[in-house]
Amino acid sequence: MTDYFEIDFLNVESRSSGDAIPIAYSVNGEEYIHVVDGGFIDTGEKVCNHIRKYYGNPTYIDHVVVTHPDGDHAGGLRKVLEEFEVGFLWMLRPWLYAKDLIPLFPRFSSVENLGNRLREIYPNINALEEIALEKGITIAEPFQGASIGAFHVLSPTVEHWFTMLVESDKTPESIKRAEEDALVSRGLSVLAEKIVNFVKSAWGIEVFSENETSAENEMSVVQYARLCDETILLTGDAGRKALTSAADYAESIGIALPGIKRFQVPHHGSRRNVSSDLLDRWLGPRLASEGEASFTAIISAAKADKDHPRRSVVRACIHRGGRVISTEENNICCWHNPRAREGWGPITPLTYPQDQED
Repeated sequence: MTDYFEIDFLNVESRSSGDAIPIAYSVNGEEYIHVVDGGFIDTGEKVCNHIRKYYGNPTYIDHVVVTHPDGDHAGGLRKVLEEFEVGFLWMLRPWLYAKDLIPLFPRFSSVENLGNRLREIYPNINALEEIALEKGITIAEPFQGASIGAFHVLSPTVEHWFTMLVESDKTPESIKRAEEDALVSRGLSVLAEKIVNFVKSAWGIEVFSENETSAENEMSVVQYARLCDETILLTGDAGRKALTSAADYAESIGIALPGIKRFQVPHHGSRRNVSSDLLDRWLGPRLASEGEASFTAIISAAKADKDHPRRSVVRACIHRGGRVISTEENNICCWHNPRAREGWGPITPLTYPQDQED
């Protein structure tokens, strides 16, 4: 059988964006199915139906990967675990580290109590663990250096993940502090985030947020693969710290950068997750003018989500020769030697924005 890959970015239509990425591929005639995130709980059935319809109606999935615990990524995977036999569930479970964390949380005198509280804080992955244990699915940790089929985990390291876990707004001490803060302060911060001005900008000018993405997003699993001689990077909601660590590790194991041909734009096209230097490193330097596309940038963004993708991020990908496509009202398939799909055709890429967020 000719080697192939089909990477599907499913349209997760909601008020906010989500990620649901089923993958089928063949290496040396061996076929694999690999699912990365499953959108919201309501998205799960869509993921299952897609796999049955387009991947030969299988009963078995080799790998299911939870990039991080947010509901727009982990929620729909419950249905996937329930309806298929699964070889490996790859996810990181904070409560396994309660013994190491407890010195940082003086309100807890018991490792067990802290572990239970962490399960409450992360209900999506707690539910996935319960299903996996009931069905006998092996749960593995996707830390840097792990191999998930043909995919290599570039981030997080154990140290980075642990640091982000402690800094996360969802950890018990952070939640306590947030509860003690005045609601007015929270309201003002939300209001400030929503005020966005646009400025007309010349080719090549890029403006990204000075703010960093959340610690929760920085915990995302970043995966790299070379399939059918094409390089693929799946980023989840990874931020600048995670993407820098991933690039450092990639180069240390001989992956030549820049040169990504299929690039999942992190966090639905947020301008808190990337920078000009990072995009130079992964995708290449800015071009003198717009020309023929040399790679594809895929953004998982819902039409109803008015905050994503950010125009500055779309511009930045096009600056480097990217053909930028979005899941707004579309299911997207990136492929090589695909199987026939009735009704599927080319997608219109996003046009170059002449303005961007200031």
